[in-house]
Amino acid sequence: MTLADADQQLLRELCEQHGVSLGKVLKLLETVREYELKDRRTGVYDALREILNSKSPDGMDGAR
Repeated sequence: MTLADADQQLLRELCEQHGVSLGKVLKLLETVREYELKDRRTGVYDALREILNSKSPDGMDGAR
């Protein structure tokens, strides 16, 4: 996901403040964006749940 430098810095700071993985947040945002382009958004909650439940800090765990 491409963010402006200022947005990326702000997101990084917020993730640090709240103890959240920047990689997971970026993966969540990317997934939501992918589903926004589809006519039907079936499976979006399952995809988001899979990222949230992953043990990997980037939300990947070999998925997709």
